Amino acid sequence: MEEKIEKVEAVETEENTNTEKTSRPAKREPRNRGEKRQRDSRQRQPKLYEEATIAIGRVTKVTKGGRHFRFSAVVVVGDRKGKVGLGTGKANEVPDAIKKAKEAAVKNIVTVSLVDNRTIPHEAIGVCSASKVMLKPANKGTGIKAGGAVRKVLEMAGVKDILSKSQGSKTKINTAYATLRALQSQKSVEEVARLRGKKVEDLI
Repeated sequence: MEEKIEKVEAVETEENTNTEKTSRPAKREPRNRGEKRQRDSRQRQPKLYEEATIAIGRVTKVTKGGRHFRFSAVVVVGDRKGKVGLGTGKANEVPDAIKKAKEAAVKNIVTVSLVDNRTIPHEAIGVCSASKVMLKPANKGTGIKAGGAVRKVLEMAGVKDILSKSQGSKTKINTAYATLRALQSQKSVEEVARLRGKKVEDLI
């Protein structure tokens, strides 16, 4: 009798295991690992340049059908290590105008000569239309003594210590381009020595 009871219990345990196996949910199909890696690589790609919007303008065109709005944007991009660019864009929507301005700014990247990655080599004046900007090197710890469009261009270029003075028209786009021209005119001691055919020690 005891052997029969043990056999019945064994049969019951086998039935329980079979029901557990059938009740388990089906395994999910594995995802394509290649697609996941592509998504991760797209997300992890670092930005080459930072961007800052200087100005956004709106133009209204009145027609028989009503008013039509169009937007313009001025954007400065840079890596804060001596590379900076300016660009403008126009579109029917603000995000599209900013996108176009950013693309134009990346195409117009210029390299700026910096001393110790913090200030400019010498004093310079940049002019654009009726705007005039003067830039002057400063000691370590001075900071960026500028405001508005001038400050944004200097920050994107990687300048940390500088003195500036804006004269004439205060239009943001002209002020920004005047600042960029003043930065472009900067020349390091090595460049001046090479142009004059002399050694750096002779100039210093």
